[in-house]
Amino acid sequence: MAFSSAPSALRSVSLLTALFIAAVHSNIVDYEDPLQPVTSDETVSVGGTVTLTCRVTESDNSSLQWSNTAQQTLYFGEKRALRDNRIQLHRSTSTELSITIADVQLSDEGEYTCSIFTMPVRTARATVTVLGVPSKPQISGFENAVPEGSKVTLTCTSTGSKPPARLRWYRGDQELEGRPDVVESVPDDPTYNVSSELTLEVSRSDDNALITCAVDHPSLAPGDKRSEHALRVLYSPVVEIHPESDLPREGEKFHLQCLGNGNPEPTSYIWEKKDGELPPLSRTDGAFLIFEMLNKSDNGVYLCHADNGIGNSQGEYTLLVQDPTAMSTSSGVDHAVIGGVVAVIVFILLCLLIVLGRYLIRHKGTYLTHEAKGSDDAPDADTAIINAEGGHSGAEDKKEYFI
Repeated sequence: MAFSSAPSALRSVSLLTALFIAAVHSNIVDYEDPLQPVTSDETVSVGGTVTLTCRVTESDNSSLQWSNTAQQTLYFGEKRALRDNRIQLHRSTSTELSITIADVQLSDEGEYTCSIFTMPVRTARATVTVLGVPSKPQISGFENAVPEGSKVTLTCTSTGSKPPARLRWYRGDQELEGRPDVVESVPDDPTYNVSSELTLEVSRSDDNALITCAVDHPSLAPGDKRSEHALRVLYSPVVEIHPESDLPREGEKFHLQCLGNGNPEPTSYIWEKKDGELPPLSRTDGAFLIFEMLNKSDNGVYLCHADNGIGNSQGEYTLLVQDPTAMSTSSGVDHAVIGGVVAVIVFILLCLLIVLGRYLIRHKGTYLTHEAKGSDDAPDADTAIINAEGGHSGAEDKKEYFI
């Protein structure tokens, strides 16, 4: 029986030991040293200001100290230790020591140490990350205008970024897909140069379109640094012919104007008449075809050919000369019709006025007659009116009986 109880006792001891170790470990994990300094990592852009803060929960009157990446003391409590005017005391209490570093440079990046001189000395580290601010992007590749239908390659470059910046292309508000960025490190410098290429097949709709290259970087707000340039596209003209008036009349002076929308503007204009020669009383003056005196024999289709050196195009216009006599007769007929309508309206209004007047006069005479009939045998005016109404009714009854 003694041997059988031994393993049970050993198991109990092992269980108690495990529980004790777990309890001790739990206390160690949950325990927070009130004198242990606490710091935080900071990120700042070149030229900016960073604040380093070191705190303890409780104070035993020991001084806090900040040291730089080279372990040089910056501040010991309220006392400046390093003569660098960029570094200033922000706050100093028994439980906190905060300092600021202005005009931060890339060389300021690294680990800074906060120490409290207790027994033993306790320390905490804060990593300062310095962002290299990228330069404004530069776009190259379209110093000269390009013909319609050709391809153009644009290059955007930005320097001085850390970490490497990302470049984005836009046409107006629409983002375009360029080639992957090319990142190059700068010798003896922690920054990077970044470039990107964009290839476009241009059309006439791209003329004067704004192409933008924007830098995307954590040190910048969106759109802070961007460059834009307007595309210049050369294309052949689109020709339209505009008449001086929409109703050319025989015997009048008249001209047609040839408008060529192209880049550059057309420099050469050629006029011709389809299926014939230009009229003898017409002459050309660049983009204008001038008729000194229109004649019905001038009717026909006229063509204008415009050339701007990139290409040529033509437009056409059908001239139909109007007979001025027919147009004036037509105008007279229109006026006669309008006059007739007005006369009819006036006649109808007059008839309505006459009928209305006769109606009013007739009813007024009837009332006076009835009143007179009632007054023959009536002693007063009221009785006369009543007698008149009675007599009127009787007359109506007789009238109905007669009918």
